[in-house]
Amino acid sequence: MFAFEFLRTMLYFLFVMTLFYAGSQGDDNLQAMLVGAMMRKIKSRNWKKQRYFKLEDDFMTIWYQSKKAGNVRSTFSVNDVEAVREGHQSEVLLSIADEFPPDRCFTLVFRGRRGNLDLVAESAEEAQSWIWGMRKLIENVENMGEREKLDQWIGEWFKKADKNNDGRMNFKEVQDLLKMMNVDMNEHHAHHLFTMADKSQSGTLENDEFVLFYKMLTQREDVLKVFQEYSDGQKLSQSNLEDFLREEQLEGGDIQLHAKQLIECYEPSDKAKRMNAMTFDGFLMYLGSAEGSIFNPQRRGIFQDMTQPLCHYFISSSHNTYLMEDQLRGQSSVEGYIRALNRGCRCVEVDCWDGANGEPIVYHGHTFTSKILFKDVVSAVGNYAFKVSQYPVILSIENHCSVEQQRVMAHHLNHILGDRLLKTILDGKTPIRLPSPEDLKGKILVKAKKDGGLEQSLSGVVEDSLNGEVSDEDEAAEIDENHPHHESIHRRLKSKQRLSKELSDCVVYCKSVHFTSFKHSRIHSKFYEVASFTESKARKHLREAGAEFVHHNSRQLSRVYPSGFRTDSSNFNPQEMWNAGCQIVALNFQTAGEGMDVNDGLFSQNGCCGYVLKPSFMREADIRFDPEMPQKRDDYHPVVISGQQLPKVNIKEDSIVDPLVRVEVHGVPMDQAKQETRYIENNGFNPMWYDTLHFTIHTPELAMVRFVVEDYDKTSKNDFVGQYTLPLSCMQQGTRKHVELLLWRFSVK
Repeated sequence: MFAFEFLRTMLYFLFVMTLFYAGSQGDDNLQAMLVGAMMRKIKSRNWKKQRYFKLEDDFMTIWYQSKKAGNVRSTFSVNDVEAVREGHQSEVLLSIADEFPPDRCFTLVFRGRRGNLDLVAESAEEAQSWIWGMRKLIENVENMGEREKLDQWIGEWFKKADKNNDGRMNFKEVQDLLKMMNVDMNEHHAHHLFTMADKSQSGTLENDEFVLFYKMLTQREDVLKVFQEYSDGQKLSQSNLEDFLREEQLEGGDIQLHAKQLIECYEPSDKAKRMNAMTFDGFLMYLGSAEGSIFNPQRRGIFQDMTQPLCHYFISSSHNTYLMEDQLRGQSSVEGYIRALNRGCRCVEVDCWDGANGEPIVYHGHTFTSKILFKDVVSAVGNYAFKVSQYPVILSIENHCSVEQQRVMAHHLNHILGDRLLKTILDGKTPIRLPSPEDLKGKILVKAKKDGGLEQSLSGVVEDSLNGEVSDEDEAAEIDENHPHHESIHRRLKSKQRLSKELSDCVVYCKSVHFTSFKHSRIHSKFYEVASFTESKARKHLREAGAEFVHHNSRQLSRVYPSGFRTDSSNFNPQEMWNAGCQIVALNFQTAGEGMDVNDGLFSQNGCCGYVLKPSFMREADIRFDPEMPQKRDDYHPVVISGQQLPKVNIKEDSIVDPLVRVEVHGVPMDQAKQETRYIENNGFNPMWYDTLHFTIHTPELAMVRFVVEDYDKTSKNDFVGQYTLPLSCMQQGTRKHVELLLWRFSVK
């Protein structure tokens, strides 16, 4: 039965590819890509090489090679391409704009941290064929159902194994495949599986034989065990599936209807569908879908109240957004803004200094980082601010410019952003609180120094004035605190500068101010004032007056940024700042690691819009929540989470690994915890631990759960393999598969 279903799946894969190929016959763009084209690959103004690019017959792979490379080809998958930019929409292509017109240029933007691919076609028509053809292929991938994704995955493994491209797989290719899959299997057993699958006794595996081999190789004993608990061994009746949803997945509501919908959606066998049943293949597809994910699909879209004041939300925020690398010699690029905004970031930083020819520049002052034009940054923000989220973007400006160039900055902000730049309060009346993300949809706000306040702005009496430092932070000053002459350095860096009225007028709801004390803020501060803290200062306030810090952040915005000593662009863990209710916790988006993992995890909910509503006890002024003592909350209800691992881990190629899984809880100090499984020796393909881990969570509303897979090493630090982080509040209970790494049985008590 199972072999039959997998055979049906593989035949369906071939059928889908046939249909897709037939459909492509009428698509001239895809036909042109199948033929291929010579294009220039551009890395810089001085590096322009011709490469031959071609779409393979699977419609999923692009290969390219140089004239001198012989048969050596580089490839990438359509799956890896996030978007196609048309024209001079990268700094590299802008640098050669005088050589090649925009209608011949385009950029392939890859997912993750892989660099862009900038290309110049031989003609505008050829460029259009590749631009629209790639967009069509990306759309096809995004519209794939679970069955098509599985089919594609099977096909990719076959292609990896079939080294000589003859449509068959010999035993040597099988051994190479096992190594790619991280399976340390002795030769005798591998040959036994190969012989069992070779029904034609030809010494090679063809399509259906490969499917059978694949099935024997990937038999999921862990999932099969769960399936057999509720089925007759062959199929789940609708009643069996309802029992599974009720008892294992702990679902409520109309379970009968939900079971029927799951069978209709995920069951590949028409015969099983007619019987209102689900086979093991359908069960696997369900567990691998969004509905079977550990992340609650109901929290993927925007589900939170977006009409509360800005200070009631955590806001995805970037530090020194222009930097692509380290803080001392790294490259500055508008690409930093594009990537951050495309990841849902809603607060980006711009460090402005006087530049040549009267044009302000952006770079990390007092360092050797490269420089870019302020107007190019504003253009990039204007073009990409609302691609992935309609909620407001905050431009956090660190201003070191003369009055003359401040006026140029104001001109660029007004001229380039136009009506998107918020210049006045929303309703013409003096407000008593910050507007909401909903109120500010499609607007860009400037956070910077301002002469006077909203009240004076409404009266129109503000003039150019000498009002102290124009910048609300200076990391060079922080670095020099331990310097023997730091007092004179500090005075020089913080010397008074005039603030131009034109730039001051661009600031409405986000006036940067110096923080004095929580007592001073309670008495004197305005709701539209924003204080910035280094991570060390924020920790000090959190440690000494945590409840006061939370209360302060219920009324106005706070920004926390990394220490100036983090010259390698490393990050702190943002969780500790969220524990204090700090909204704008700025991180170095270019640096992967725990800090960005946790940040991405928090903002993966609520439509990835860059705004997450804080818990009610952090928003209400009459509640004093102390993150150091969460048990003193009136509505204190700790929860216990436990997980029994039943995972299947897809790990790095070309090595046999000894995987272990570490589960981390990030939250208030009482909730910080880590536990890990034992390691499984020489099995990176299908390890099973069956370990049970337990955690007690005192403030579940703030807790983040991070799953980390590592390759155990007896003599040195374990190698990082992969991770997945999500809010505890977004986790579904029951047997869950999560992000290609784990199948996790999860419960909350």
